[in-house]
Amino acid sequence: MIETLPIMDSQGHTLFTTAIGACGLAWGERGVVGVQLPQASEGRTRERLAGRFPMAARAEPPPPHITQIVAAIRELLTGEPVDLTGVVLDEEGLPAFDRAAWAVARTVPPGETITYGEIAARIGDPQAARAVGRAMGANPFPIIVPCHRVLGADGKMGGFSATGGVVAKARLLSIERARIDGAPLLFDDLPITVKPPLKRGRPGP
Repeated sequence: MIETLPIMDSQGHTLFTTAIGACGLAWGERGVVGVQLPQASEGRTRERLAGRFPMAARAEPPPPHITQIVAAIRELLTGEPVDLTGVVLDEEGLPAFDRAAWAVARTVPPGETITYGEIAARIGDPQAARAVGRAMGANPFPIIVPCHRVLGADGKMGGFSATGGVVAKARLLSIERARIDGAPLLFDDLPITVKPPLKRGRPGP
């Protein structure tokens, strides 16, 4: 398990390579403020990260505790069951419902999944599955808050707001060797570097 991130005395952002492409991380005085998943190019990823967090200056190299988080994310994205629950997030000003839903999602370890309805039940509002879906779509901390591990009640992927949509979600779950109802996920027998894109079809829910 990664050590808890201490209070920082500065804010910044950094870009780093992973098995799925260039990702970004931004932080502030109260912890991590956001994670950026890969865009169409490394340049687009950096632009998106800087646009989301304009007050966070580029920091290369990042401070030691951020380097530790970056290393843990990289390891997770190679298929290692890394625990990121010790990473402190700055959720100030974000909706209380969303924070509660994200907290439940963070309890789901790599290789496992949970449904929107199960999260709703755990936070005391069993009828709020759609609201949980919206909270996952608004998640500013993907990977650290593993919204890709949250599925529909029927085992369908549901939505995923990152570039690549549900195909990216399936790829992340495949990297983690997750199963849905005992069945292997897409591309499960292939190395992550050669997994083919899914052909475009009807949009998911």
